[in-house]
Amino acid sequence: QVQLVESGGGLVQSGGSLRLSCAASGQIGGMAWFRQAPGKERIFVASTTWSTRSTRYADSVKGRFTISGDNAKNAVFLQMNSLKPEDTAVYYCAARPSGYLDFRYWGQGTQVTVSS
Repeated sequence: QVQLVESGGGLVQSGGSLRLSCAASGQIGGMAWFRQAPGKERIFVASTTWSTRSTRYADSVKGRFTISGDNAKNAVFLQMNSLKPEDTAVYYCAARPSGYLDFRYWGQGTQVTVSS
C-alpha cells in the first residue's frame, strides 16, 4: 500500500500563490491533484505521468497552475499562481501504479483558502 503525504496548504489573498507538495512512499506511475470545495464533488485539477512526463490540466486552472514531479523521489508539486476565491477547496494528492489508469492511492487532503 502506497502512502501519500501532502503539505503546503494555507490561507492566501486573491492573486497570491501557494505551492503544494506530495510525497509517495513507494513506486508509482503517475500522480495527480484533485480538489473538493464545500458542498461539491471532488474534481480533477492536474496530473502528470512519469514515463512520458506528460501533464494535463482542468480548464479552470490552465495558465495559472503548474504540476511538476520528481520521479526519483516519487514526489509531485502543484504551483498555484493568480489564486482566486473559487480555488478554495481541500486539495488531494492521488497516485496510480504503473500500467493502471485509475488513481487508487489518496492523501489526506490539505486546505487551501483564498480570501477576496
